[in-house]
Amino acid sequence: MLENVRIVLVNTSDCRNIGSAARAMKTMGLKNLVLVDPIELPNGQAQALAAGATDVLANAKVVATMEEAITDCGLVVGTSARSRTLPWPMLEPRSCGQKFVEEGQKYPVALVFGRESSGLTNEELQLCHYHVAIPANPEYSSLNLAMAVQTLSYEIRMNFLEAEQAQFEKKESDVVAEEESEYPLVEETERFYEHFESAMKKTGFVQPKHPGMIMTKVRRLFNRARPDGKELKMLRGILASIDRTAEARNK
Repeated sequence: MLENVRIVLVNTSDCRNIGSAARAMKTMGLKNLVLVDPIELPNGQAQALAAGATDVLANAKVVATMEEAITDCGLVVGTSARSRTLPWPMLEPRSCGQKFVEEGQKYPVALVFGRESSGLTNEELQLCHYHVAIPANPEYSSLNLAMAVQTLSYEIRMNFLEAEQAQFEKKESDVVAEEESEYPLVEETERFYEHFESAMKKTGFVQPKHPGMIMTKVRRLFNRARPDGKELKMLRGILASIDRTAEARNK
């Protein structure tokens, strides 16, 4: 799913910010970077700040317009401060990550970041399905580009890991349920009761001439417990062990 997540940087002015953003992406398992009309293309400075994420830089796609960057995407979310002049469906970072994981399984999804100084234009924001705002300290809400990329990429990754864990637990639950549902046939259960009675006679627990209600109570006990196929085989193994011990003792 992470293969479908696209980070789009629009009209970035400082290539060092692109390098830092690439590093932020890779630490969260993202690698699809698109640069829209960057003022400065990545150079040695960007590579230095990318550290071990130079592959993300090397594979970055450069396009002229935001429309080109998102044309094949099924979901586009633009980063923006909350605006009263341009009301738009807003997402919190956590719900943004969740939506990316849900929809990213079906088609490419794009997270768009604007210019360092002025963000995205109104026209660019209107190309987005949602806007996302990072609820930073209102007294000092200054986040640089790489910080914003890191924060939102982290939310995507956390939701991705939660979804993977939930899927794993579901598979485990399905396997357990399938195993538990494999109950023995009536004829197998009857053979178990016959074996149980035979073993109890060998130990002297059941007297052949006066069996009483023991087997009726045993049947009631195991019908209530309803052992599955594996459990019944285990019980038959225990009875076989009792058989061997009783036969050795009676020799």
